[in-house]
Amino acid sequence: MSHTENSQKTQTHQARLLKSAIASRLILLTLIILWRSLLSPYDTSAPLNPNCLSNVTSTHHAQRDHLLWPSIASAIESSIVWDGVYFVRIAQCGYEYEQSYAFFPLLPICISALSRTVFAPLVPVMGERAVLGLTGYVINNIAFVFAAMYLYWLSVTVLKDRNAALRASLLFCFNPASIFYSSIYTESLYALFSIGGLYHLVSGNNKIAVPWFALSGFARSNGVINAGYICFQTMHQACDSILRKKAFLTMKILTGGALHCIFIFTPFLAFQVYGYNNICVGHSPNNMRPWCKAKVPLLYNYIQSHYWGVGFLRYFQFKQLPNFLLASPILSLALCSIVNYAKSEPEKFFSLGFCASTKDKNHAAVLFIPEASLRANITIDKTSSKIQDKINLRPKKPRMKEDSPALLSESSDKIGYLSVFVLPFILHLGFLAATAFFVMHVQVATRFLSSSPPLYWFAAHIMKSHGDRRWGYLIWAYSASYILLGMTTRIQGGESRKDLVVCFFVLPIVADD
Repeated sequence: MSHTENSQKTQTHQARLLKSAIASRLILLTLIILWRSLLSPYDTSAPLNPNCLSNVTSTHHAQRDHLLWPSIASAIESSIVWDGVYFVRIAQCGYEYEQSYAFFPLLPICISALSRTVFAPLVPVMGERAVLGLTGYVINNIAFVFAAMYLYWLSVTVLKDRNAALRASLLFCFNPASIFYSSIYTESLYALFSIGGLYHLVSGNNKIAVPWFALSGFARSNGVINAGYICFQTMHQACDSILRKKAFLTMKILTGGALHCIFIFTPFLAFQVYGYNNICVGHSPNNMRPWCKAKVPLLYNYIQSHYWGVGFLRYFQFKQLPNFLLASPILSLALCSIVNYAKSEPEKFFSLGFCASTKDKNHAAVLFIPEASLRANITIDKTSSKIQDKINLRPKKPRMKEDSPALLSESSDKIGYLSVFVLPFILHLGFLAATAFFVMHVQVATRFLSSSPPLYWFAAHIMKSHGDRRWGYLIWAYSASYILLGMTTRIQGGESRKDLVVCFFVLPIVADD
């Protein structure tokens, strides 16, 4: 395929994906409005909005009688439920209560900043809380569209297969956790900075990737796990330099990797320090909260354990068996993706890429600098001097022609889901799935794993490689049913009830297949 044809194909895919991402958000928002107009909300916390403890916005109740669009304001405020109540409250009043520190500050900061600038003219029309809610919806839905585009660029770079990248990205647009990406939750911002950081990392631009990973950790606590990608990259680059007997280069790589990981952890640690100063400092030991007296006073761990009962094997109770059944579809997909890769590429998987096959021996040391991928025709991906410097850290290899058929043809063993470049993503997914199963409230696994790229790469892989339309129907039926039924139960009940309905809807399909 010529360079021009590749360019046109990429542009066509990007246009189609952009339309699909926007359409998916419009559909979700329409369903939210429709469902809330037809069904009575189960969560009644939305109308509860006492004045801030600081009394900064103590007049907001008095202003309601003078709003120009009170019905629109009421509709938006009534849609602020579940975790959205916390995020809007934090954006409006700051961190007032201990348990509110379980919700990380990136989304509230963005909501507060935009509501007081771009959307400030709407405050006299709709009221402050409605504007805060509207801002949250706008931020998350726009962030989702960018996350979908970044997933496509990442997929093209890693898989070197534009068709597979498009299939995976379209699946992401209608993923089973879509309701959370269009509500006032942190999933969209986390996905944007996590997937965007991965794209910059595999493109060889660590100076951009590391701040993006840090921001993902400022949106959700599991964002700090993205430091594992840096560790993986550092490990392979250091091994490569050791084999070449370059001690100074090895120390430079290890030092750089350590500093990058520290930078990624900095927002999380800074937030813990902020909580400690607000809650613990200035109180006598007798009046301090229990976690303040710990050797390592981590507020987040205490909140998760004390208020939500999160901990290793703490959810392993007979009464929680339905919740494990509820999470079985997404966990099964994650497990199948990992097992399929391990069985297909055991040497790569069990050696963590250090003992790849003869054909891939030069690839293992450069898992995050796929030189051929950098030559692929992606509109926004331009080879820079920074990327070239990264490439020069490893042994010279014969140059490959730009966009050669060997790079992008589906017959090449260097492309697709079984590529050695997918290995670190598989390991990351395995860690997340194990965490969801053994530590967390397992019923949140669907949205917890929903931003993991290999889930969509594996789904796209089996849809294509098996040549069986039933797999495609099954995957799309799972996503569609989860979205539709999840929309209903998200309004009528909690997350567990949503998962229950979907579980009993999907599992019979799997069994019949």
